[in-house]
This record gives sequence, structure tokens and C-alpha cells, in this order.
Amino acid sequence: MTKQTFLQGTLILIAAGMITRFLGFVNRIVVARIMGEEGVGLYMMAIPTLILVITLTQFGLPVAISKRVAEAEAIGDLRKVKKILVISLGVTGVLSIIFTTGMVLLAPLLSQTLLTDERTLYPLLAISPIVPIVAISSVLRGYFQGRQNMKPQAYSQVIEQIVRISFVALFTKALAPYGVEYAAAGAMISVVLGEFCSLLYMLHMFKVKKRVKVRRKFMTYIKNGKETFNELMSIALPTTGSRMVGSISFFLEPILVAQSLAMAGVQTAMATRQYGELTGYALPLLMLPTFITQSLSVALVPNISEAGAKGDQTLIHYRIHQAIRLSFASGAIATVILTIFATPILTFMYGHGNASRFLLIMAPFFLMLYFQAPLQAALQALDLAKAAMWNSLIGAVVKFAVLLSLATQPEFGIMGVALAIVVGVILVTFLHLATLMKAIQFRIPLVDIGKMIMLMGITWFVGYKMNELFKEATMAPVPFLLLITAFTVVYIIFLFVFRFITKEELQQLPFFQKKR
Repeated sequence: MTKQTFLQGTLILIAAGMITRFLGFVNRIVVARIMGEEGVGLYMMAIPTLILVITLTQFGLPVAISKRVAEAEAIGDLRKVKKILVISLGVTGVLSIIFTTGMVLLAPLLSQTLLTDERTLYPLLAISPIVPIVAISSVLRGYFQGRQNMKPQAYSQVIEQIVRISFVALFTKALAPYGVEYAAAGAMISVVLGEFCSLLYMLHMFKVKKRVKVRRKFMTYIKNGKETFNELMSIALPTTGSRMVGSISFFLEPILVAQSLAMAGVQTAMATRQYGELTGYALPLLMLPTFITQSLSVALVPNISEAGAKGDQTLIHYRIHQAIRLSFASGAIATVILTIFATPILTFMYGHGNASRFLLIMAPFFLMLYFQAPLQAALQALDLAKAAMWNSLIGAVVKFAVLLSLATQPEFGIMGVALAIVVGVILVTFLHLATLMKAIQFRIPLVDIGKMIMLMGITWFVGYKMNELFKEATMAPVPFLLLITAFTVVYIIFLFVFRFITKEELQQLPFFQKKR
């Protein structure tokens, strides 16, 4: 099995993330055009419940598996690797049965009482079979990550999106005549099928690359796996705590939004439509660069863990700084594009630019979100997951406090929700950074901060001028795509000028290596 370096593994995940994000946007466009804003709202209201249940089922094990497998591989202890896999599959298997059953039984209560829209029952029931599928996939993903081979995860992501987009139009169109809630359920069914095919690929790769026979003496390993269980839980529990904060926050958000907008005098159907615009149209665009930062995070954990075991503080600081620099490089251009070209982007994608007001307010501040995942990964790798959990909890509490204070006022309404999300993002990112600064005396050089400000300023100025000079290009898809491409090329040149991408990093690209 091929082991990749930090940047090689990151690039593989970025490439897969780029493909899946593109396919994901095509999927969202199809869903939005078939179901409309109300259907998207129902779809998005069901997703937080799913994320919460999956987080409970995974129990923070992917990160724990990755770290423990890497440690076992370092000393060639295959017996230990098998113990990790057996215990992990046992834990996730039991939890998936419990939480899938609970999700099905509680779906009526969630839809009618908490989400205030009984039509969400159908999407909730349709998505419930995905829980055990994702549970098994997460164990295999952690195993491959621990062996520092990111290819199976990357390929499985692409397969999942291809299958999903192949079936989403079929199911949503077939069920749309029965009502928008059935169309939303159809979209969920396509998600389940995509995840199932992704799991089949992961199982195939595990069988092909298998070095341990998991089924042999499975129950014996379960009975004698107390020590391994404790080792996994020492990492999984604090990681779960941190993710639980995010998942519970995500779960509670549509509930509080629905209740707050109702207090502000917004009718249920209108509230669902507005929430669909925010979470189904604007947020996916704002989250677009996170496939790069998430890729950096996945590769960052084993690298920092290895450096920490060797006591190499210099490498730890370098890796974190490198992740922040690359995260900014990917996030800055997204921030500028979404701020300047908000309306044409939304219009070409969804047929209207109703959600542009959210992008204009949120995009400049969401730059902080792109730093958040690498910072949290660094905290987890340095055994500071508990601190990351508290940071996330503080951010969630403050976000909801702002949401309740603003969204309940008619003059703010749904915009109060957008502002609350922004406040939460900024606060958590700065808390993560402050924790690293205190724990390992990590610092971002003032020179780099100055370069970031200069790059943002120059990029925004160039984008603004290009928008003025080529206004007609924003009226049609092809000229607009050419305009964005030209702007991206100029931005990439700026990245090299300001050394946000170094020569040493460029030399790790496979194409460059072949030329040497």
C-alpha cells in the first residue's frame, strides 16, 4: 500500500474534494430546480438530525483509529491493528443499531414538535438507513488514514457523488407529484444509495489491500479488547465532545430558527423558504473552500502526531503554519469572488439571486472559517481535544444567544440568523488560535499577517475593476466563466509573488517530479 507525504496526501484529498464539490453543486442545482426553495428547506431541516445521529454513532472513532493505527504500523504490530479494527467495528455496529432505531421512532416527534413542519417526517425516515452505512465507512476511512494512504477515501468520495447525482433527478421527479415532502425524501434516498456504493468500494479496497483477517476470532478480540478500547476512547471521547457540540448546534439551529422567526411574525412556509435560501443556497457556496481545509486537516493529524512523538516542535509549528497559509490561499479568492460576483453566481446556479444578501454580509467574515478545521486538527493531534471542545461550546452558546436576540426581531428576521452564524465562526476560530498560542507558543509572524492583508486588498481591487470593465460578461454563463477563470489566473500569480505557495511545495507535485 502506497504511503503518501503530508502534501501528497493533501493533494489527493483536495483533488477528490474538488470533484465531489463540483458534483455536489450540480446535485444541489438539480434538487433546487426540481423542489424549489420550500423543498430545499425541508431537505436542509432534516440534515442536522442526520449529522447528529452520525456523530453519535461514529463516537469520534475515525480520528482515534487513524492515530492508533499509525502508531501500530510504525512498530509493525499487525495484531494491534486487528484489535483496533475489531473493537471499532463492534462499537460502531452497536451504536448504529441503537441510533437508527431511535431516529425512526422519534421522527414524528422531531418533525411535528421541534422542527414545526410535519412534512420533514418523510426526509427523516428516508435518510435513516444511512447511519450504519456511514458507521462502517468511518472505521475503514480511519484505517486507511492511519496507514497514510488517502486514495481509497478520495475515490470513495467521488463514487458517492457520482451515484447520488445519477439518481437524485430520478427520485425527486418521480416523487414530486405526490408533494414537495416526498420529493425531499427522494433526494435523501439518492444520498443513501451514494453512501452505500461508496462503502462497497471501501470494503473492496480493504479486501484487496488486507493485511489482517478481521472476521477470524472476532468475538475473542472483542472479549480481550479492553485495553485497546480504553486507548481508543482516550482519543475518541474528547473528539466526540467537540463534534457533539457542533452536531447538537447544527441540530438545534433549524429548531431555534423556526421558533425565532415565528416570534418575529414570519409564517411557517416563509420561514422554511428563507432558511432554505440561507442554508441551501448561500452556505454551500461559503463552505466551498472547506474541502481544501478539511483535506489539510485529515493529513495534518498523523503528521503532527508523529512529530510530537519525536519531540520535533519545529516541525509541529511549521506544519500548522503551512496549513494556515494554504487555507488562506484557498479561502481568500473565494471570499472576494463571492462578495463581488454574488448575484450572477446565484442566478446562473439557481435561476435567481435572492440569497445574494447573505453572501454579501457573510463572505468577508467566513474567511475565518477556513482556518478553523486545520487549527482544530492541530489541537486534536496535540491531545488538546478537550480545549477544542470547550472552544466549540462557547462559540455555539454565543451563536445561539445572538440568534435568539436578533432573529426574534422583525427588523432582522432571517438576517439575524446569518449574523449569529458569523459571530460563532469568528469566535471559535480565534479561541482555537489562542489555545495553540498558549499551549505551544505558536505565533503567526506579523510579516505573514501583513502579506495576507495585502493579498486580500489587491485581489479585491482587481476583482472589482474586472467586474466594472467586463460587466457584460456577468450576463451570460460562458463569458462569466471565462472572467472568473482569468481572475483566478491573476490570483494564482499573486500567490507566487507573495510566496503563499513555495518552490519546495511545488516540487512535491507529481507532474513537477516527473520533469525533474
